[in-house]
Amino acid sequence: MKVLSRLTLVLKDMVTLSFLQDVLREFLGTVLFLLIGLSSIVLWPSATAGDTTGHGEPAPFLPLLKCHLDPLRVPLAFGAALAVACVCFGPVHLNPAVTLALAMGLRVSPWRAVLYIGAQLLGALTACALLMGIAPTSLHGQLGINEVAPGVNLSKAVCVEMAITVQLVLCVLTISHPMCPCSSLGPALFGLSVTLGHFVAMEYTGCGMNPARSFGPAMMTLNFNHQWVYWVGPCVGAVLAWLLHDLLLRPRWSSTRDWLSDFKKVFLQEPQKQPDDTQHAAAE
Repeated sequence: MKVLSRLTLVLKDMVTLSFLQDVLREFLGTVLFLLIGLSSIVLWPSATAGDTTGHGEPAPFLPLLKCHLDPLRVPLAFGAALAVACVCFGPVHLNPAVTLALAMGLRVSPWRAVLYIGAQLLGALTACALLMGIAPTSLHGQLGINEVAPGVNLSKAVCVEMAITVQLVLCVLTISHPMCPCSSLGPALFGLSVTLGHFVAMEYTGCGMNPARSFGPAMMTLNFNHQWVYWVGPCVGAVLAWLLHDLLLRPRWSSTRDWLSDFKKVFLQEPQKQPDDTQHAAAE
C-alpha cells in the first residue's frame, strides 16, 4: 500500500500544469543555451587563417580542442548564452550536474530531477539537430564535441571537470540561499561562472562542465570517446559541491540520519509540499 500511495503522489505531481511547464522550460532553455554556445565553435573563413575548403565554404565543426578559436569567443558565448537562457526562461537548471546537486540537497524531488535531466538531454540533441540543419553541410563534422587533450591523462581530465563543476554548483547553491544579498544578479553570475570554467578547462578537456552539453554532440556524431569523463567529473563535482555547501558552509543536517529522514519525507510528502528549488537555477 505504501508503494501504491507513493506512486499516486508522484503521478499527481507529474500531471500538474506547473510541473509540465517546468519540464518544458528545461527543454527550451537547454535548446537556446546550447544552440548559441555551440554556434560559437563554427569556424567561418573570416575567423580562420584562410579558406580551408578552397570554395568559399566555412571550415567544418571540429572538436573544441582543435578549433584554435579566439580564446575569448567560446567562453563568452557560453556564459552569455546561459545568462540569456536564465533570463528568458526563468527558473531553470539546464545542467544535469546542477539538477543532481539540488536533488541531493532535497531541493528538488527525485522524480522531478529525473524528468528535468531527460528534458535537458533531449534539449541538447535538439540544439545539435537544429545547428546541423541551419549550418552548411561542410560544417557537420564533430559539432564541437568535447575531447581530452593529448598528454592529459584521463584521471587529470576527470579532476579538471570535477573542479570546474564544483565552482559552478557552489555558485548556484550560494546564490540560491535565501540570505544571499546578490540573488537578483543570479543569471549574470551563473554566466560568469560558466565563462570561468571555460577559461580554465578548454585546453584540457574542451570544458564539459555539463553532461548534456557533452552528450548532444557525442550522440549526434556517434563519437563517445572518453564520454564517461564528462559525466563522472561533473557529477562527482556536483556532489562534492553539495556536501561542501550543505554540510560545511551552511549546515542543514547534523548527521547522515537526519538527511536520510528528510530524504524519506520527500518521497512521502503531498505534491504541493514537494521541495522545488527551480527558482534557484543555472547551467552549463
